[in-house]
Amino acid sequence: MTRELTEITVVGGDSKGLVARVTSLLFERGVNIEDVDQAVRDGVFRMTLHVDTAEMVCRPATLREDLAALGDELGVDVRVRHPSDRETDRIAVLVTKEAHCARALFEAWADGELDAEVSVAIGNHDTLEPLADRYGVPFHDIGDEKGSPDEGQLLELLDDYDVDLVVLARYMRILSPEVVFRYEDRIVNVHPSLLPSFPGAAAYRQAREEGVRIAGVTAHYVTTDLDQGPIITQRAFDVPDDASVAAIEARGQPLEAEALLEAIELHLDGAVSSHRGRTRLRDDVDADDDDYQLGLPADADELAPEGPVDDLDAALAAAADAGEVDAADEVDAVEGDEPDAEAVAGEQDD
Repeated sequence: MTRELTEITVVGGDSKGLVARVTSLLFERGVNIEDVDQAVRDGVFRMTLHVDTAEMVCRPATLREDLAALGDELGVDVRVRHPSDRETDRIAVLVTKEAHCARALFEAWADGELDAEVSVAIGNHDTLEPLADRYGVPFHDIGDEKGSPDEGQLLELLDDYDVDLVVLARYMRILSPEVVFRYEDRIVNVHPSLLPSFPGAAAYRQAREEGVRIAGVTAHYVTTDLDQGPIITQRAFDVPDDASVAAIEARGQPLEAEALLEAIELHLDGAVSSHRGRTRLRDDVDADDDDYQLGLPADADELAPEGPVDDLDAALAAAADAGEVDAADEVDAVEGDEPDAEAVAGEQDD
């Protein structure tokens, strides 16, 4: 029988009996619970359930209505995502002032390279509104004069545009659990370092101050732990000895856009799954066959030496072989230096 996996997310204040009430409702409607994950952060409770609705005894709309009513009764927000809700995912792009990642995303969408719709751009400054306007993307500024975002308004916009994937295109604000819990494994960020190195602000400056020879960028899913979400893609670049922070940024920013787009494509294609803090390609996905680049390009392997590696037996065998060769060479040398017997006899006759 075909499985129809549906995701149900419950977010709000924790209360006794909440989990039992939700799971009982699902059981009564013939819904099979396959996975449950719970967390509490900063006083916010989150429960994510992955359920099979193939043998459900009610319509999807009815299940959504019943869960919403139960959520109202319990004072929590309940969201349901059925696999058949729609064919094309909707993306919200969150921005601050840097344009390169948003521009790359808008261009990819305009060129038909994304299997999704860029539905809205949301910023905590209005700096990139002209860029969004140029591509016909609605823009909303949710920041005050200092750039502090109104997360209540953010959640309303994500609901209004019925967003499936949130992309942080160099959005320079930390999302609270109220947002992250509602879109877990559906928020993708790009960070300008090879995480887990140099998390937080001013990553390129951190890299320069530490004197690294290789720096990079990371696209990852967002969690409530800053810059610690499951890594999806990474890119690396060489850092010249005398490189300034500006020079490092100039090398890194194009790769930020590239890594972010690659991560979005992997997510939209359903090519990666996230479990216990890391991502992996799904069993039916081959990175080479499907033309995905998770890290360095394939030809980078050709530059790496094949050995030696940490293998004591092989090292001893190689040393023994080398010793036998050296011994044989010494024997040949000694034998070659021995005087010819007839020549010696001739010298004696003289």
